[in-house]
Amino acid sequence: MANARNAAAASPPPPPPPPSSSSSYSSSASDGEILRSLHRLARDLAAAEAPAPFLETVFAAVSRRAKLLAAVFDDLLRCGRLPRSASLCLREVLLVLQRFKAVVADCSARSRMRLLLQADEVAARVRELQHDLATLLDLLPVPELGLADDVVDLLALASRQCRRSSPSADAAEHELKTGVLALIQEVEREIVPERERLEGILEEVGINDPACCSDEIETLEREIGDRVAERWTSAMIALVGLLRYAKCVLFTAATPRPMDTKVDVDDDDDDDDAEPPSPPPDFRCPISLDLMRDPVVSASGQTYDRESITRWFGSGKSTCPKTGQVLANLELVPNKALKNLISRWCRENGVAMESSEPSKPEPAPVVTANKAALEAARMTASFLVKKLSVSFSPAAANRVVHEIRQLARSGNDTRAFIGEAGAVPLLVPLLHSDDTATQLNAVTALLNLSILDANKKRIMHAEGAVEAICHAMGSGATWRAKENAAATVLSLASVHSYRRRLGRNPRVVERVVHLVRTGPSSTKKDALAALLCLSGERENVGKLVEAGAAEAALSAISEEETAVAVLASLAKRGGAEAIVNIDGAVVRLVAELRRGTEWSRECAAAALVLLCRRVGAAVVAQVMSVSGVEWAIWELMATGTERARRKAASLGRACRRWAAAEQTAEYPATSDVTTTAITAS
Repeated sequence: MANARNAAAASPPPPPPPPSSSSSYSSSASDGEILRSLHRLARDLAAAEAPAPFLETVFAAVSRRAKLLAAVFDDLLRCGRLPRSASLCLREVLLVLQRFKAVVADCSARSRMRLLLQADEVAARVRELQHDLATLLDLLPVPELGLADDVVDLLALASRQCRRSSPSADAAEHELKTGVLALIQEVEREIVPERERLEGILEEVGINDPACCSDEIETLEREIGDRVAERWTSAMIALVGLLRYAKCVLFTAATPRPMDTKVDVDDDDDDDDAEPPSPPPDFRCPISLDLMRDPVVSASGQTYDRESITRWFGSGKSTCPKTGQVLANLELVPNKALKNLISRWCRENGVAMESSEPSKPEPAPVVTANKAALEAARMTASFLVKKLSVSFSPAAANRVVHEIRQLARSGNDTRAFIGEAGAVPLLVPLLHSDDTATQLNAVTALLNLSILDANKKRIMHAEGAVEAICHAMGSGATWRAKENAAATVLSLASVHSYRRRLGRNPRVVERVVHLVRTGPSSTKKDALAALLCLSGERENVGKLVEAGAAEAALSAISEEETAVAVLASLAKRGGAEAIVNIDGAVVRLVAELRRGTEWSRECAAAALVLLCRRVGAAVVAQVMSVSGVEWAIWELMATGTERARRKAASLGRACRRWAAAEQTAEYPATSDVTTTAITAS
């Protein structure tokens, strides 16, 4: 049933046609086609299942009426041509049944909690349609159809039933709805819900297991983001928090271990048949060139994957990566139409649509949490941390840590509650766990928590935390655990004082550099991002160079554009000579200037200018020795970003001055005059 709701949500049913369309329908369809459509619709409605227990009475009534009508239409199919009055009436009946089916599909697509909140509206819509159907059945010229007596009786029975209401069902729905709203009010007053009462309400709503509860939370969050029920938005936000609490309290013991969707890299096991199909170019992010999972539109009108453009902005840039224009603002608008197209392509090609890096923190929905939701989150955090502190079984600890990991993705308020409850000191030792899943869940939970500055402080001051992160980077059981440990270093290093402290730790630097050298693509990407952040502190550059950061970044220059940015950052803060001393470094930077992405070309130009200024004419000579470098500089000046054009112009001036000096015997390439001219550029 959960899958059916998701499918219906992805492809909402089309609105029913207006009554005026019946005439156009009659001109294009024969009586036989109409009767077959009626018979098919009646059978579909007869087989429809209630999307929630509290709607079983309503849906059962619809099913009974549909079964009666299916028998009538089955008998009518044996008749010849219908009288005109009967034909017109049945076409109107077809429209009513189509609206019935639209209501059924819409209910199946909604979350159960939203259905409960809007149960009165659903029941009223069903009653209205039943009344319309009864009116049409009464107008049907039965004597002219030549039906058997028992079929005539079925038709009369269907008409009577359609006029009958079911007040008892409405009363039960109202009582359940009142109980849910009362529970929300109690949570607002910081009253912890009783377990038995919470379990009873969820059972009546039809949420009986952790998978169903997770599905309900996801559906509710999507509906809140889509603003499908403005009147009930506040209650729906509160219910998301309440359901998270209920999931932990009622279902934590049954929560299965999460499957790590990212397979560890094994060079000896290369299965070409397992490669997913290549996505269309329009579905790729212009920055990462990967399939966009959450496409968003920037102020320039260009579409990017949210994670990539957020990382771009996070590095201090305020320009459009594709056009180079300065953005008026950094707001991002979801591109829902493109996301739907990508979702359809993923379904058709068997590609998972979840986040490409599911263990990474995800932006919470842009919804203001209310007091009930905040209190529910606080209760959930307190419950989980308390349970973790007394969990002696490794399996039980893993399940609790998994819930903390998931909860820490839901927003900064929740991250604050988890940190305040004392989760960090309990998570740190688990980074040394021999259990693969526990270690991954613990390091990812710390990563999610580290988004909040207050939690950065808690992690940096927790005993053994930095050492535990180093252990995970070096001895993590999976590449995903190593990758998330490197991402945690990146998150912590965003604070200036912590960047210095991490950079002074030789184990941190050594582990990050090692991941750049040996890790798979996504791990290498996070490790390079951590190196880039650490190299932003001049005091750290010497230790980074000693650890081989320049060589590691140069080896990754053709794989990750961040590698070029790392080289530029090192060159800017004292590492220029170390880069120049690496065999082929200048040549590879020039090659990136010619063939790299827009950002890597910009960074390559910046790095080359810095090397020329810091080291002198010898570097310019190496640049000029590369075939086609003048054309690459000219092209970047014409098509690059504003910063890239400036750097290319500076590099061009240095090259021209060096060439002029070469042509003059009095000013050899290694003279002090040439070096002075290059530095001045």
